[in-house]
Formats: sequence, C-alpha cells, structure tokens
Amino acid sequence: MEELSIDTKNILGLKLPTDPRWVDLTALQLEEILTDHAYCEQKAATTCISLIQRYSDREKLVKELSPIVTEEWGHFRQVLAELQKRQLKLGKQRKDVYVNKLLEFQRKGGHPDERFLDQLLTMALIEARSCERFKRLSEGLDDKYLRNFYRRFMESEAGHYTLFINLAEHYLDKKTVRKRWLEWLKYEKEVMKEMELRGDRIH
Repeated sequence: MEELSIDTKNILGLKLPTDPRWVDLTALQLEEILTDHAYCEQKAATTCISLIQRYSDREKLVKELSPIVTEEWGHFRQVLAELQKRQLKLGKQRKDVYVNKLLEFQRKGGHPDERFLDQLLTMALIEARSCERFKRLSEGLDDKYLRNFYRRFMESEAGHYTLFINLAEHYLDKKTVRKRWLEWLKYEKEVMKEMELRGDRIH
C-alpha cells in the first residue's frame, strides 16, 4: 500500500488528538456510529453541491468538487451497504454539534472572499477531523474487516482535506489562507475539549 505522507501521518495539523477511549465506545455502538457516518458522507456531498451552486463562476472549484460529490455519495452507499450486511438499521439523522460549533466561527460579514475562505476551511477541517477519527478506527477496532474499511476512508478524507486547502490557495493569497487556517485549528482544539466523548458520532 502506498505510504502516507508526513502531513497525513501527523493528521494535518490538528491540535488535539481524539481520546483513545472513543474507539472502545464506538465498538459498543456500531449501528449508531455507522448511521452517523452515513449521514456525514451524505452531508459532505450536499455541501459540495451547495458550494458549486454558490460559486458556479469559479471554474476550478466546480471542476474539482464535482467528482467529490460523486465520491461522497458513493461513500454513503458503502456505509449503508455495511449496515445492511450486518442487519443493522439506518437510524435517524442527529444534530451535528461539532459542525454547528464550527459554523459559529465562520465570518458572516466582511469581504465576500473572507466568507468564501471560511467555507472552504470549514470543509477542510471537517475532512481532517474525519480522517483522524477514521485513523483511530482503522487502528483500534477488534473487527479486522472494519479496520480495513476505515483505513480506506481515512486515505480518502486526507485527500479531500488537501483539496479544500489547495482551492483556497488558488483563489486567495497563500499567507492569508495559512494564517486563517491556524486560527481555525486553534478554535477547533477548544471545541474538541468541550465536546462530550460519545461513541455514537464520528465528530
């Protein structure tokens, strides 16, 4: 298997690793964690569609995000198939406390480019944290099949993270992007500190 980059191994600059106990909790709630994972993939696809609709004049963004929509929806179907294979049910979608906390940090006023940057960095951060969580599952679950299952998702999410950062740096000043990214990482660390440790959610 192709060796992961140093950035991916370090999980992309995240300031606070997931508590190792989280994996043990997820193993006790497979139906719930797979349900939540399925909806996370679904929301990733619909958010990319929204970005394409909002910024249809940005040719590179449209070109780069279009296949991500297909990929994320394919991930939704993979997780749904895993639920069905295990004779588990797709439960109800829950309120995503983590994502809602990130949305609070997005700039609502100011220059449109600032809002655009925050939208891309929000997606990058969600993908980075998902990658980190999938890494935990790929290493910590007793179920060998599920370890491999989440290894593949981890590798995919790492690529998505870099895509959103690269798009931001294509349209905006690189130093501006990196400065704001560090602010996001600092904020996300505090969000993670406050989040309840639960095994029924990806974030």
